[in-house]
Amino acid sequence: MTLSYPYRRLRTRPRPTLSALAVTALLAGVLVGCSDGDGPERTVDAFLDGWRSGDLNAVGFIDPTGARLPAADVTKEIKELSGELAATPPTLRRTGEPEITKDIATAKIRVEWKLPGDTTWAYDRPVRLRQGRDDQWQLIWEPTLVQEQLEKGDRLTVRRERPTRAAVLDAAGQPIVAPRPVVRVGVQPSQVPDPAALARRLDAAFKAIRPAITPPVDVSDLPRRMKEADPDAFVEVVTLREEAYRQIKPRIHDLPGTLFPTEQRDLAPTREFARALLGSVDEATADDLAARPDAVARGDQVGHGGLQGRYDDRLRGVPGVAVLIQRPGPDGKPTPGPEVHRQEPQPGQPLKTTLDVATQNAADGALRGEKRRSALVAVRISDGAVLAAANGPGAAGENLAFTAQVPPGSTFKMVSALGLLDRGAVTADTVVDCPKTREVDGRSFKNSDDFVLGRVPFRTDFAKSCNTAFVTLAPQLGPDGLAVTGRTLGLEGQWELGIDAFTGKVSANGGPTEQAAAAIGQGTTVVSPLAMAGATAAVARGRFTQPKLLLDPAPAKTAEPGPQLKAESVEPLRAMMREVVTAGTAKALADVAGGPVHGKTGTAEYDDNPAHTHAWFVGWQGDVAFAVFVEQGGSSTSSAVPIADRFLRALN
Repeated sequence: MTLSYPYRRLRTRPRPTLSALAVTALLAGVLVGCSDGDGPERTVDAFLDGWRSGDLNAVGFIDPTGARLPAADVTKEIKELSGELAATPPTLRRTGEPEITKDIATAKIRVEWKLPGDTTWAYDRPVRLRQGRDDQWQLIWEPTLVQEQLEKGDRLTVRRERPTRAAVLDAAGQPIVAPRPVVRVGVQPSQVPDPAALARRLDAAFKAIRPAITPPVDVSDLPRRMKEADPDAFVEVVTLREEAYRQIKPRIHDLPGTLFPTEQRDLAPTREFARALLGSVDEATADDLAARPDAVARGDQVGHGGLQGRYDDRLRGVPGVAVLIQRPGPDGKPTPGPEVHRQEPQPGQPLKTTLDVATQNAADGALRGEKRRSALVAVRISDGAVLAAANGPGAAGENLAFTAQVPPGSTFKMVSALGLLDRGAVTADTVVDCPKTREVDGRSFKNSDDFVLGRVPFRTDFAKSCNTAFVTLAPQLGPDGLAVTGRTLGLEGQWELGIDAFTGKVSANGGPTEQAAAAIGQGTTVVSPLAMAGATAAVARGRFTQPKLLLDPAPAKTAEPGPQLKAESVEPLRAMMREVVTAGTAKALADVAGGPVHGKTGTAEYDDNPAHTHAWFVGWQGDVAFAVFVEQGGSSTSSAVPIADRFLRALN
């Protein structure tokens, strides 16, 4: 083979005498590249700089036969070979000095590609050079320089491999959110003779599904979407849980043009199951893609809201990636070639919670028919585990159970009574007058429905929820006594649950009117259902323990346990809370199976209009303490207490 650049002749001008070591090296025919400016390393470095920048004009190229190659052709071929990686050129560096054999030099370079998912693919490649008659070093270009298996016409492609999303587990370690069958209801426009008629029949069928299983389905724009779609396209109408689909399958399965592909989606046992607390898992939105372009790709399943959103990175895991060579086939069309790199996906890590499936189902069921915004939280008394966190349909995805900030109304008499008993201001049998109204500093306070008890034992004032009696006693709590007592029950604490939660804000240091209002759960005091469930559990237990939701990963730090409650205070309080059920405002719960129920009702005004009230009930049975809240629920006996009744009956 004739080379384009014959080996140059020896120069005739005198040269310095070589050392014995250099002579030995020349005789062996090998010389390690020196650092003068005209050496091969300069060409290699220029090549690496040009590869990164896309400008190789500073480098001279030849092919393996010695024929010259324009730098523009090499630039183009590198881009074509890089394929899907071309937009992010690799990090490149020369490793060591070139080795020279006569007019051939060989250098080693390190190639490091950044791949999706913040992973790196790194390897070494040899670079060969030939010295021309003008003493300049030309780089011998061949596709294997980019990657050892590449050939002309090939291109690198990247395949992202999704990891297995981990489950959210219940207290027993069983998946709450797991892959469950769904049916995608859709239509093929070319097979539908009358789109408007089809939409009407689908609408009637969807309305027959129980709301707890599937939200309302709007098909009003279906005819328009069918008209705008490709005739043979799949126009999706709705994705239904399998049980919802079975309810209406006879009505829709044979409708013209309908299609019903099935797949698996990550879902809770029911649509309503702790929905606001858990969040949802859905296909990545445009916002997801924009916010986390390195971690999320189109088609990924991403957590939104609740625990699924907060712990999405943990649950979703780390995607894997494979780099393949795509080669032109016999017909010129690209065909899959060998896989040259792989990083296996890392599955997500599960999230273990304290939720109990039976208790959560009971809580969800108790709220199912309540159209107003509502919530129910259940806590195990013995250890503080959150067993259920339910939000009624009216909450529209908001976790009122943990984050509502609303006045507690007369349920707060539990706190006021404990404070009064602690200070020796009353005993359960102290006679305290309960008039129709009581005026404090110019403001009149009254009882619900203007009832009057007269002079009765304090336990009766509590059981019947006499506002005026507590207003009379409020000064004996002092300016901050209510807040101090509330803190012994965990209110206003720094709770770490692993998810947002409001622990309450108790009125303190107000004037006489504010103190009176605070004693009956009005004024500036606000709480969440979770906070009140925790406080109720503390009364039942005799000491506050922070409610807990996550077992793994457990929060790094939780609130310190509260002080041991005085037996001479908490035991009478428990007896009074039992009397609320046996002879007071919650007598509807007296015959519930499963053991004695203790509790306190509450009606809370939330503005200056006495007709505008929230409804509450807090209590416990056995080892389960709970709080029920109904926004604008009116009288607690007509809204919150019936919800408590349904909850306890479902548990038993």
